[in-house]
Formats: sequence, C-alpha cells, structure tokens
Amino acid sequence: MAAAADPTTTSATAFRPEDYAALDEALAQTDELLERAYPGDDGSRQPVHTVYVPADKYDPSLPDAWGTEALAAVERAGGMEALCRTLGFDADLTSRIASKASAKLTAEPIEDLRLDFEDGYGNRPDGEEDADAVSAARLVAEAVEAGTAPPFIGIRFKCFEADTRRRGLRTLDLFVSTLAAAGPLPDGLVLTLPKVSTAAQVEAMVVACRRLESAHGLGDGRLRFEVQMETPQLILAADGTVPVAQLLHRGAGRISALHYGTYDYSDSLQIAAEYQSMEHPAADYAKEVMQVAVAGTGVRLSDGSTNIIPAGSHEQKQQAWQLHARLVRRHLERGYYQGWDLHPAQLPTRFLATYAFYRQGWDAAARRLHNYVHQVASEVMDEPATARALARFAHRGLLCGAVSPDELDSAVGISEAELFALAHPKATH
Repeated sequence: MAAAADPTTTSATAFRPEDYAALDEALAQTDELLERAYPGDDGSRQPVHTVYVPADKYDPSLPDAWGTEALAAVERAGGMEALCRTLGFDADLTSRIASKASAKLTAEPIEDLRLDFEDGYGNRPDGEEDADAVSAARLVAEAVEAGTAPPFIGIRFKCFEADTRRRGLRTLDLFVSTLAAAGPLPDGLVLTLPKVSTAAQVEAMVVACRRLESAHGLGDGRLRFEVQMETPQLILAADGTVPVAQLLHRGAGRISALHYGTYDYSDSLQIAAEYQSMEHPAADYAKEVMQVAVAGTGVRLSDGSTNIIPAGSHEQKQQAWQLHARLVRRHLERGYYQGWDLHPAQLPTRFLATYAFYRQGWDAAARRLHNYVHQVASEVMDEPATARALARFAHRGLLCGAVSPDELDSAVGISEAELFALAHPKATH
C-alpha cells in the first residue's frame, strides 16, 4: 500500500516560476513608482510652527527678543498658569505643560524662521532689495556660526509669476550665493516658493536649484524648497486635473513641504475678509486635497495663520489666545502638525496647545503601545497600522518636547530607537 502523500510538499499549485516572473515584469513600473515617489516620512524633526518676519527686520537677536516679548505678554496676563486656565486646561494638565512652555520660550522661542521678501517686505527698489538679500544671508551665517539661529531658517522670495519672477530669482540667487560663500549651508536651510499656480513653476524652481548647486559646488539635491498653496489653480486646473498632486512628482524630490496660505487663498475665492479663516469650509477642502496628495510622499504639511493677535483690552487678548489655541489644536487633530505664527504673543498658545495635544493623548497612546509591543491582551485590538499611528504620535511628542524619553521607557518599555523603527519602518529600512 502506497504511503500517504505529504501535503506540504506535493500539493498541486497553479502558479509556475514563469508566472511569477511575468507578474514581476508587469508590475515593475508600479514597484519603481512606489519606491521612488512614495518613500514615506523620514521621521526627522518637523517644526511645530513657522514665524514670518520682514527680511530687513531680522537680526540674530530676534528669536530671543520674541521669546522675551512673549513671556512679558503672559506675565501681564497673570502668568502661564493663568493663561492655561484661560484656555480651559485643568490643574493636572497645567502642571504638566505650563513650565514646559515657559522654558521653551526662554530656550527656543522660534523653531522655524522665515525672512520674508514677499508680502511682508513689499516692492522696493532693486538696489535696496539686493542689499537686504546679501545682508540677510550674512546675518543668518553669523547666527548659525554663533549657535543662535533657530533649527530651521530661510527666506521666502517673490513668486514666479511674470511680474516678479526675475526679482524673486535674483533675491534667491543673492541670498544662497552669499550664504554659500560664508561656509557650509545650514542643515536647517529652508527656501519658500510662494503663490504657486502650476506644476511648471515648480519645475522652474528645480532648474534654479540645480543652477545654484552647480555654481557653488553643492551636492545634487542639496537645495530643497517649500511650496505655498495659495491659489485655487493648484486644487483644480483648467483641464480638470489636480496640479497639487502632479507637482509633488515633478519636483525631482526637492519639495519638502506644502504650506497653506490662509488669506491669499481665501481672497482668490472672494471670501469676505471677516470670514477668511483657517477653519472656513473652503480652507478645509483645500487642505484635505493637499493631505491626500502628499500621503506617502514624505512631503510635510503646514496650516496657515490667524491674523487675530492677542492685543487690545484684557478681554480681547484672552479671546485671541483662545482662538489661536483652538485653531492650533484643530489642525493637530486633522493631521497638520505645523502652522504659521505672526506675532510674539501667539507663541505661548502655540506651545501650550501643542503640548496639551500630546499630553492629553499620551496616557492612552502609551498604554496601547505597551500592550501592542509586549503582546498584552486588552480591550483594544491594535494592528500594525494603528500601532504605527500610535508610535508616530509618541515620536512627535518626543521631538517637540511634550514627552520625555524617561516617560517613554517607563510607560511603554521601549527605547527611542525602537519607537522610531515602529513609527517609521520604511525610514528604518
């Protein structure tokens, strides 16, 4: 009698070696596209905000001056704990974030600084803008050398529309050329291309970057840039396509972020000034399109700003702080981890709202991460996708200072390196 067949070795299968090879060949372009165009987030630090100042108003002491002014505004309002109460935070949360915010405003009040040669600077004689571009680069080089520059710093130059294209390119050239002549470019150098309307303008910026790299002996790809999303033509083009998705893949890997421009975009849709806001339905629609477009690409997102400044009467200041904190919390909840700030008095609520977001979600996230990593049965059955989301949340909390490495170790039982590997598996590989 014949022995029974071993099903693990003799079971018949439909696919032959040549079938696998044929499918590999058929999907080769898809494999290449996914690897090249959708590398995922690299897990590096993203600033929680960007501060814009007119380029000619910058000097290396500006960040410290903004921090001092921010702390003074809080002190006039009764102190950081009083501001926390104004924002509706309970005593426990206040005890966890008030001192952190004060320390932040002292040590690093601005994470990302943009010296503005566009709307915040205006149209000036060419000789004046030339001189300011050179001066700005020299001052940035001095600040970097002295260790007083924010972690991220750069310029916003004029857009590539016909009327301002050559002026914008010349300012970009003078700034980068002067900075390169002073020594190695700062690691956190950021260049911002505003009022983009077509993917062709992004391709023009790629050409400009390559020319600057060639002229100054910089490595290919050293210069990257942000795109400011301020026109509806990026959301829906004349031919019915969505250019914001196209330009990401026509930017030669140089686009680092998309920044939503609250007021230019709102104005282009003829929204009345009173109703122009980061939370207008038109703004939400544009930002949702941007969010879908960047998914998986590694390109970061930033929300815009509010021009309601904590100034005037005590009541007006409180209302402005409450609005700003609510808007910061709102974009964090929606997956936008960065925004713009326009005034020193907005910095306290930027950091308080950011720290509150991570602190209020920390206990639950840490518990779920611990249970997932250590395979502890619980009421939530997390899978790899939710574990990645939990790990990214914890990692961002670490990077911004809301959570400490000791808390990660005690609450989750993993190291920062292990957290990074869980949050960003593609970057780890």
